[in-house]
Amino acid sequence: MVKLLIEEMTFNIKLHRNGKNGYEIPINYQYPLSAAIYKILSKGDAGYAQFLHEEGYGKGYKFFTFSDLKMKYKIAGDRMQLLENVAELNIHFQLPEASRTFVEGLFKSEEIVIADKKSKTSFQVQSVISLASPLKDIQNENEITQLTVRPSSIIVAGTKQENENYAFKNPDEAEFVSSLIFSWRNKIAAAYNQDIADHAILLMEIEPYKNPYRSRLVTIKADTQATTKIRGFHNFKLKLTAEKRFLELALNAGLGLYSAQGMGCVEGVREVI
Repeated sequence: MVKLLIEEMTFNIKLHRNGKNGYEIPINYQYPLSAAIYKILSKGDAGYAQFLHEEGYGKGYKFFTFSDLKMKYKIAGDRMQLLENVAELNIHFQLPEASRTFVEGLFKSEEIVIADKKSKTSFQVQSVISLASPLKDIQNENEITQLTVRPSSIIVAGTKQENENYAFKNPDEAEFVSSLIFSWRNKIAAAYNQDIADHAILLMEIEPYKNPYRSRLVTIKADTQATTKIRGFHNFKLKLTAEKRFLELALNAGLGLYSAQGMGCVEGVREVI
């Protein structure tokens, strides 16, 4: 298994609806958007995209996640009707620094189609901007530091039951943080090895806003035999303490479950301990 260098690699992608199809997308757009991103990756490197889609890194982890779409819309049944032709999102990758220009080139001028059985909307990529890492001033990847992150998509935490389904946890439950750390440690094991993961110092603390956290139910692969309903939460902050390389992994690969379907995406700002 190839071990990639830990680099915090985030791109802001601005989209414009190109008018080829409709102006509606499903409320549960995360899975078709994930499929559209895989399709773009496959054009640049079919082997890498297939690896991400089918295997990931140890235990099936895919070191890639994306934020919610930022756009103006109104809800109509199970559709989001766009009120403007513009939208944007951030995409995070776990890739060597040398891949930055390659990834930028992959997405420029590409088309992203968000579709299911009921609707189809096409967007043209207008710009791809590489964003600076909140950890860029830390030179030593083994330095233990602190980073406060905010969810830019729902964070899904849960424990697997005997029937292989997850019992989802909310931020009021102690298992919310412990399951996020468990998932984070497993991703470290996949990126490095089990021994490094076992000895990694990983601390996490919830910092609530004045308004309470919010819950959202997302359906993956809706209207298929593989339909999965996921309960996640947002509208809070998490204070993370770990080595720089492990914090970057959290930014690149997301926190919690279903990261490659756009869950657990976080944006961070470094705070001095």
